[in-house]
Amino acid sequence: MTRRLPWWVWLVGAGAVLAAVLIWLDRRFPDVLSERDSQVNLVRALFVLGLVGGSVILHRRFKAHKALKYLAIWVLIGVALLLVYSFRHEADDLARRLAGELVPSAGTVAGGAVRFPASLGGHFMVEADVDGVAVRFMVDTGATDVVLSPADARRLGYDLDRLSFTRVYRTANGQVRGAPVRLGRVSIGPIVVDDVRASVNSAAMERSLLGMSFLNRLGEYTVSDDTLTLRP
Repeated sequence: MTRRLPWWVWLVGAGAVLAAVLIWLDRRFPDVLSERDSQVNLVRALFVLGLVGGSVILHRRFKAHKALKYLAIWVLIGVALLLVYSFRHEADDLARRLAGELVPSAGTVAGGAVRFPASLGGHFMVEADVDGVAVRFMVDTGATDVVLSPADARRLGYDLDRLSFTRVYRTANGQVRGAPVRLGRVSIGPIVVDDVRASVNSAAMERSLLGMSFLNRLGEYTVSDDTLTLRP
């Protein structure tokens, strides 16, 4: 028959563990207990913990092995949460990389630059935030301006009936008209460009175009090995 340890042994052991935790916290966060309110809260918490812990230990149904089991589970949960919090930035980078692989238009951020792989058709699709609205562009270095499709223009709040389609563009499909507008802010990952010249196309388009009025505002844009790299 296994001999049970006296209740006071468990009480001393719990006190020693608590003291070790407090010492570690004081060394890890030396400024936490510098204020009087923090000290009062600590004393109050220790009093409540001692009252509850003492009651549990003195209870006749107290079983040490079960208490240790549950304590170990909570310690493991706490350690796991601490690890998740400690590596939150690395986890965020990993999530961005996975998103870049699964959704190429989302891009992959690395060192301030954003990289986009070519689509199956050889084009580069770029997801951008335009004045708070997500817009998917096709990169077109042959386009003088950023060109919005009528559908994307409506999503951005433009009333097409009030726009003046005064610009004429020559394309492979002939001449098209566009209405000049200004985009307040265009963001692609960490890249932010304000006051971008653009136009709304008069005819329906499958995709809006990210033209030179945006690309020329970047520090650099390059294409290498079927990868578009944008740098601020």
